[in-house]
Amino acid sequence: MEKIRVGFAMCGSFCTFSKVLPEIERLVELGYDVVPIMSEFAYATDTRFGKAEDFIAQVEEMTGKKIIHTIDEAEPIGPKKLLDVLVIAPCTGNTLGKLACGITDSSVTMAAKAHIRNAKPVVIAVSTNDGLGASAKNIGMLQNAKYIYFVPYDQDDHIHKPSSLVADFTQIAPAIQMALKNVQIQPVIR
Repeated sequence: MEKIRVGFAMCGSFCTFSKVLPEIERLVELGYDVVPIMSEFAYATDTRFGKAEDFIAQVEEMTGKKIIHTIDEAEPIGPKKLLDVLVIAPCTGNTLGKLACGITDSSVTMAAKAHIRNAKPVVIAVSTNDGLGASAKNIGMLQNAKYIYFVPYDQDDHIHKPSSLVADFTQIAPAIQMALKNVQIQPVIR
């Protein structure tokens, strides 16, 4: 039996990388064939949360694959049917907006567009400071979109960041299993 091919796309919510990396490792341990993808920004930017080259090295070592990080590299995902499911974790408000509006100007949005053309699931693990603000309409649009599934999420700091939402990244594997059955894991909002 062939392994399930999971595209794992990371956007620039750098503060959540320390929570996302263990989930990539968990997917590999569960026997998934993980194909790493990073937005151009995530791939090239050093922040106070770490150096890009360190994150790249960790992800490539875990998955045993080079990271897809350009639009040109992501485009064949569709025509070559390279994935069974695509996870976007963390998915920033910027990427949510682009997905909701059909904008394809990054490696991650191209991966999603290319993958959806094959009528396959995209699992979104949101991480945005404006999830209950400007990004709320985009989340709503995507929750109503075909082939889009969400990892359960909630407010991460309702006192200091009342509009901020973040996924429960430990629920990525269960969300994948449900999305492969065309079912949204519940509850979505914790």
